[in-house]
Amino acid sequence: MKIAKVEPIPVAYPEPNDYDATRYLCLVKITTDEGVVGWGESITQFPEANPATAAIITGMAELLIGSDPVNTEALWRQMKDRAWWYGYRGGIASYAISAIDIALWDLKGKILGKSVLELLGGSVHERLPAIADSHAHHESIPAMADEAIEWLSTGMKGMKVGLGKRGNARLGYEHDRDVQYMKAMREAVGDDKKIMLDCGIAIKWDVATAVKRVQAFDEYNLEWIEEPLGAWDPEGYASLRAKTKTLIAYGEREWDVAGYERILETGTCDVFGVDPARAEGITGFKKVCDRVEYYKRQGNAHAWSSAIVTAASLAVSFSSPSCKLFGLKPLRNPMQHELVENPIEHVDGWLYPPTARPGLGIEVREEVVDRYRQ
Repeated sequence: MKIAKVEPIPVAYPEPNDYDATRYLCLVKITTDEGVVGWGESITQFPEANPATAAIITGMAELLIGSDPVNTEALWRQMKDRAWWYGYRGGIASYAISAIDIALWDLKGKILGKSVLELLGGSVHERLPAIADSHAHHESIPAMADEAIEWLSTGMKGMKVGLGKRGNARLGYEHDRDVQYMKAMREAVGDDKKIMLDCGIAIKWDVATAVKRVQAFDEYNLEWIEEPLGAWDPEGYASLRAKTKTLIAYGEREWDVAGYERILETGTCDVFGVDPARAEGITGFKKVCDRVEYYKRQGNAHAWSSAIVTAASLAVSFSSPSCKLFGLKPLRNPMQHELVENPIEHVDGWLYPPTARPGLGIEVREEVVDRYRQ
């Protein structure tokens, strides 16, 4: 069976978990000469990145057409070699490689009649706890506490909340308000639920602020603080880690194994966020997880886009001992609950190995793809 067609599909959709902001993805559909279809995705995020990613996918198609899609490692390496000039160490080229690689793994599983998880060597976890992964939007802290209770009422084992996001929450900017929020969340959800806070791009803490804030959070058993000092500050992160108890998470903005290795070598990160729709697909994510496992750290999928990347992330997470939990958006949204026939859901707060169907195990509804196509 050979690859016959590679089609990039830029889409845009409203995300309820992000205050109904328009979010951008570039999907890819790969079809073989026998009509088998594989789906992939890149999380392009911004409107200008979508057509650029689509153009690179179209250009890379000449490497793929006529090739055997089962040879995922060889094709992944060919794409990286192709992008040596315009995609060294990341950028738009990594979006294209990510989307294509995920689609190739989906195809490989369908052709061989096995799930992606089985192709990765099988599950090393009996189950993984599901957490609610969303943003803080409301001005009222009691309202946000009530929302957290609602999120976790389905059995989810904890929550990760983005600070500095759209809406009126104003979290991440004022020490007293942040501590009041953390205290209210712990009182609302109880001592047995995990709470993680994600500072994101809008929050600009210096080291002293981060230390003071996280020390105050320690009293309320914060599981981890994500990107409190941005993408790269090894000296600052070393200082923060020495003075606080909570785990430190970052790495989401890296593109490849080399970028993650650079952080691993500093010893300053406990939890590594990895998005296969950015960090060179399933192949890239698995390679990163292997290094994270070697360093005895924790990997965590940034699966915050469509059901395609959720399925890809879930397969890798179950295949790696470094992954300990899995985040799902608590509010229903088009790219998770309309895009596929069988949305990925937790069962009483647990996710189980995705081996029931071949490939990624999802059936994409092309009428939904067309509805959000740019």
